Amino acid sequence: MTTSRIPGFYNLTLAERRAKLADAAGLSPFELTPFTSPLASDVASNMVENAVGTFSLPLGIALNFIVNGRETLIPMVIEEPSVVAGVSFMAKLARAGGGFTATSTEPLMIGQLQVLEVEDAEKAAERILAHKAELLTYVDAAESSLKSRGGGARDLEVRIIPESPIGKFLVVHLIYDVRDAMGANAVNTACERLAPRIETITGGRVHLKILSNLTDRRMAKATCMIPVKDLDFVAQVANLRYSGEDVRNGIIEAWAFAASDPYRAATHNKGIMNGVDAVVIATGNDWRAIEAGAHAYAARSGKYTSLSVWSKDGEGNLVGELAMPLAVGIVGGATKVHPVAQAAIKLMNVKSAGELAEIIVSVGLAQNLAALRALATEGIQRGHMSLHARQVAIAAGATGELIERVANQLAAEKNVRVDRAAEILKGMA
Repeated sequence: MTTSRIPGFYNLTLAERRAKLADAAGLSPFELTPFTSPLASDVASNMVENAVGTFSLPLGIALNFIVNGRETLIPMVIEEPSVVAGVSFMAKLARAGGGFTATSTEPLMIGQLQVLEVEDAEKAAERILAHKAELLTYVDAAESSLKSRGGGARDLEVRIIPESPIGKFLVVHLIYDVRDAMGANAVNTACERLAPRIETITGGRVHLKILSNLTDRRMAKATCMIPVKDLDFVAQVANLRYSGEDVRNGIIEAWAFAASDPYRAATHNKGIMNGVDAVVIATGNDWRAIEAGAHAYAARSGKYTSLSVWSKDGEGNLVGELAMPLAVGIVGGATKVHPVAQAAIKLMNVKSAGELAEIIVSVGLAQNLAALRALATEGIQRGHMSLHARQVAIAAGATGELIERVANQLAAEKNVRVDRAAEILKGMA
């Protein structure tokens, strides 16, 4: 049985960690070899144009996660210090409240057709809707792998853009079920197939035919409850003690700032995406699309605001919620081409795109909690800079055990700079 609790994981060597990971996930060490093998040149060459090599980023494992009652080991690809440690610790706190409960909606994507040069937009919209059933049947008549899996066209909507720099025009939304795919290619193909029929019905000209990355029909939501007693905290700075009530209130107050002010919300949501993007990248999904959808959704009311909500329940426990668009897939694209993405999916043992989205949104909520807890107590820099100090030590030339020694002194001095690291390293020579 998979377990996400691996005490002492941080203190192991890389080889020992991989062995423990395979054992914890019920996999053979061979199944995790893509985590240590560079991407083959021929694979890279077929993934992008003009390939000349590959670029590596660290892949870490988030521990302690329970999502919908299931122990889950989560691969994260990210270069920023403290994120993997932060989400793992928050997941450990969340275990006391049952872990994360997550849901996802049907995998419905939106394809858009821009209809120009229509004489009467209102009447044209009526004619499109009158032919809705016929148009949906026409779209589904085309052979596609998604249709064989139960996907396909589900609905057709029409919007009128009353004012724009080019005047009034129509937008047709094709609602398309993409099952376990991210779905961009399928939706774009369906829109292109539909375009000539829309032109015939409206007498207009269909210009753009492309999916929208504001995937607000394809949502994921995670919630968690942290018992207030488990929020008691002793800061390493000056050995300050924070009560659970103080930490809870500080988190809610910090969230309220993000909920009310777009300048704070931008950084608040960036912290959420630190967790989200890292899993999206590890699984070979399109992190740019996820970013675009998330930030557009955060501004859906006309004002950019927090994606998450933090409050307390009737017993005084901290309660968090994160809802966001998450168009991710487990079939097709890089997910099926990149060996690391395949190994990541296998490690998480996900069987559907919805299940993957539920894990990802849970990681986003955990990372949000980690950032808010730090901000509400000893500040964001202590934990971040202590981990960043190792990178600075390496940049100054430290190797082996000297990395940790130099990093510890930099952190103790609160002077994490390469020139100071070089001085410390010279003194240790």
